[in-house]
Amino acid sequence: MGKRQEDRLNPASDLLALLAVALAAAGCVRGSEHKLEGRTMGTTYHVTVVSRVEPADLQAKIDRRLDEVNRTFSTYIEDSELNRFSRFPRAGEEFPVSRDFLAVMTAAARVYSLSGGAWDGTVRPLVDLWGFGPARPVDEPPPPAKIEALLADVGFDRIEIRPRALVKRQASVTLDLSSIAKGYGVDQVAEVLRREGLSDFLVEIGGEIYGAGSRRDGRPWRVGINRPRVEAAPDEIYRVATLRDGAFATSGDYRNYFVRDGVRYSHVLDPRTGRPVTNGVVSISVLAPDCTLADGLATAVMVMGKDAGLALLERLPEVEGFLVVETKDGRLEDHATSGFRAERPSP
Repeated sequence: MGKRQEDRLNPASDLLALLAVALAAAGCVRGSEHKLEGRTMGTTYHVTVVSRVEPADLQAKIDRRLDEVNRTFSTYIEDSELNRFSRFPRAGEEFPVSRDFLAVMTAAARVYSLSGGAWDGTVRPLVDLWGFGPARPVDEPPPPAKIEALLADVGFDRIEIRPRALVKRQASVTLDLSSIAKGYGVDQVAEVLRREGLSDFLVEIGGEIYGAGSRRDGRPWRVGINRPRVEAAPDEIYRVATLRDGAFATSGDYRNYFVRDGVRYSHVLDPRTGRPVTNGVVSISVLAPDCTLADGLATAVMVMGKDAGLALLERLPEVEGFLVVETKDGRLEDHATSGFRAERPSP
């Protein structure tokens, strides 16, 4: 009996007991999930944070940062930095740019080079011509002569990127960075959260996602890939992937399109031809270290097609992809890089 009493008073035994309790309760002490949401860049955002206490003023800090990003890259805000650059009339003269603009343009130049021009941020005149920009929508394909004429204003290599400025090599060049700027917005929200000392969170803007750490139960974040069918509900899940300390971006051609004479014309344009892609790829999801890169690569692979697109993703370190092709008989075929893992959703 004396020995049992000594054990109870032994500090080492007491510490081991406390550690055992702490480990058993580890799933509980991670904290609660705090959810925030709002609107930005013409879409919605959702943020989930795992924390023992609700972070103070977090919504205001997120909204303020996203407003800065939107005012830089919006094609709809008349005096956005992007629109002012597009209107800049002088070739060969420096246009001073913000840190945000320079960061996205540097990432964009990389995606343009990697994809052989399949991604091109100067495609804006063609986006407008096909009715997928801020201008009036159209319900028929434009005349080939107009397409050919506007191709003369397309080419990302007609912009020189300098340390604090951009230079147009051709005055008529304009920009539309919407296929990469949302990913940058996701990354910037993630930075806001990190500065607040948070390490477990999920950020989503219009379907582009970054997941850090894990859920409150310690498991990786799970993200769904929509079923790539025109008739599918927006929340119908086709595959599920896990995400921990990385980004996830999806591009598809089955939501934004018009039909003329039985032909469907997608908003995904090949900047090299000026026309919507017709390679059968209906959805591509990319995993990458940051969402800016994932967002740009997703659009690039949509244009490049299955074989060239998957080959590009396989070459890039820490990048994986999942691609869905619609066959001529209407079936969906899945293709993925060697390291991509996805599962079917639970019934």
